[in-house]
Amino acid sequence: MKIVVLAGGLSPERDVSLSSGALISNALIDNGHDVMLLDLYLGTNSGDFPPVYRNNKSSFRYSYEVTESQPDLEAVKSSAKNGDCLVGDGVINLCREADIVFMALHGAEGENGQIQALFDLNSIKYTGSGYAASLIAMDKDLSKRIMRDSSILTADWEYVDVRNKNDLSGISYPCVVKPCSCGSSVGVTIVENEAQLSKALELAEKYEDHVIVEKKISGREFSVGILNNRALHPIEIIPKSGWYDYKNKYQSGLTQEVCPADITGEICSLLQESALKVHNALRLGYYSRVDFILDENGRAYCLEANTLPGMTPTSLLPQEAAAVGISYNKLCDMIASSK
Repeated sequence: MKIVVLAGGLSPERDVSLSSGALISNALIDNGHDVMLLDLYLGTNSGDFPPVYRNNKSSFRYSYEVTESQPDLEAVKSSAKNGDCLVGDGVINLCREADIVFMALHGAEGENGQIQALFDLNSIKYTGSGYAASLIAMDKDLSKRIMRDSSILTADWEYVDVRNKNDLSGISYPCVVKPCSCGSSVGVTIVENEAQLSKALELAEKYEDHVIVEKKISGREFSVGILNNRALHPIEIIPKSGWYDYKNKYQSGLTQEVCPADITGEICSLLQESALKVHNALRLGYYSRVDFILDENGRAYCLEANTLPGMTPTSLLPQEAAAVGISYNKLCDMIASSK
């Protein structure tokens, strides 16, 4: 197949996306496909990834590494010719010519349904969830409302529109402040007391106007991948220090990931059943990843669902797939062939 792997974009998760995109591209090349890694924002102006198809007849392979800090998006914008336009030159035409677009985007327009809606209007086939499911899953307030209506356990929260700030005098501590529609722990702060709340809100507001303040649930952190309506074995996430923030997520050696997780069969079933229930309640597509905190009483609180989870070989979903005998290359092929 001719496959465009769409990555990059102009979100704080740009570097994570390009890293996923490079490794997905290499796997698909090794599988015999003609593959083009395309930057959503830079389009045909990308010097790092010229818009040409690569295949396994050459030794060329893509490479991109995530640094400790988030990308300088203003520097990216200054190097482009399209300013605030989020879709670079040639992107739609190049995607239309492909057999399918493998969505390797993370954050913002890649996961909030905007690009999916644009592709639907242009009859472009793509992997992952559709525009409506992407929008709902990305919006933490909306997705938590659906979870609660579906009897899925999720932490209590307050929704804050920074243009019309709510009365937060009733907030209990500790809590977690999150931008409503960011991923990779971007803009997230764990708040221990009232004195820390204003600063946490200021950080979250740098990313968007809509914020949630969520009761902090203490316990073990797990993630469960869904593949073709099948829940994979949970993976446990154990940061060596602090919590599972941007740095601990993407810098090697800072977090221990145990897969299959060392849990009882009863807890395994609870997490798998809960993940599948979230996946179906949000009407997600061929694959997703659902994150949980398991408290000391054995209750699994859903944190969020990821419609385009990280796809490096060491990312959580590929590790879970490998635990049931699905190699990274096979996983990429299954997703690319799912539409």
